[in-house]
Amino acid sequence: MPRRPGHSNLVRIIGGRHRGRKLSFPDAAGLRPTSDRIRETLFNWLQPFIDGADCLDLFAGSGSVGFEAVSRGAGRVTMVEKNPKVAAQLKKNAALLEVEKIEIIVDDALRWLEKQDQEFDIVFLDPPFADKLLQQVIDRLINSGALKPGAHIYLEQDAKDTFPTLPASIEIIRKKNAGQVNYALAKYGGINSQ
Repeated sequence: MPRRPGHSNLVRIIGGRHRGRKLSFPDAAGLRPTSDRIRETLFNWLQPFIDGADCLDLFAGSGSVGFEAVSRGAGRVTMVEKNPKVAAQLKKNAALLEVEKIEIIVDDALRWLEKQDQEFDIVFLDPPFADKLLQQVIDRLINSGALKPGAHIYLEQDAKDTFPTLPASIEIIRKKNAGQVNYALAKYGGINSQ
């Protein structure tokens, strides 16, 4: 989804400690920040779970979701971004906010999942729409051991697409549409629910 001509490369943190702060991001193929409206709904859904949570922003891009999570009290946020230029700006923004609870990793999301050894309470999955990676990422995420039992998973995709087939261990608990975007919050029941 291309940005409107003349639209600035800025995202605004909409809640929490850093509310109102604006962060810049570079132009990059497939980079499409999650809108304010969607983030407001998402973090209303996550409000009971965000405080102290270990979060993974797997396709970090502008960092709009990861920085929002930190602002609202997440314990730690790991951002994975394969574009070095975009990742460099994420590091600058983390320094600007004076946030130490963010780890920025320059790597391909799918490759990183194969070798990572951490567990997370909340995972944000918003891959570039054109790449149609959501099914593959969910499958890899389940096999990676990255989800704590009871973890929440945010899914975002083009409204023209249907949500991927989820394993029995993952259940969608909230779902909405906003213009050209479908988004949902799912919960992971753990290995025993497979």
